[in-house]
Amino acid sequence: MDNQSKSPITGREGAAIEVKQAAEWTKNYRDKSPGQPISQFFGKEILEKILSQEGCLGIRFYYALDHDGKKHLIITGAMSDGSDQIGGKEYEAPVADATRNVLTAAQLKLYTVGEMSAPCPGSPGCPTNVLTGAKSE
Repeated sequence: MDNQSKSPITGREGAAIEVKQAAEWTKNYRDKSPGQPISQFFGKEILEKILSQEGCLGIRFYYALDHDGKKHLIITGAMSDGSDQIGGKEYEAPVADATRNVLTAAQLKLYTVGEMSAPCPGSPGCPTNVLTGAKSE
């Protein structure tokens, strides 16, 4: 089995895109999704917290809807085998080891899963540029 088969994620996924193409694609989305959030902002702190987790090679974004139908993004760290850093069965409830000591989050390999991004429009600091539909200068 070659190395690529063992590790489908390298940490080098993604690529730069020309602003003109990005503006066209975001316009396509806005045209097909009127009234929907057009972007989500995550702060440096949560991104760095997830990216600094042992074995994390990137961030996976999940689309989500809350109970009221409001759109969210959920973010998790992703490992080289493609698995998400969500902790598996260990994250479900605190457990005790053989000596009846409660295990720590680090011992259980609990990971941070992020949400609470700031949607635009609707949040402070939302930009106005060609990606949001404003005319370029």
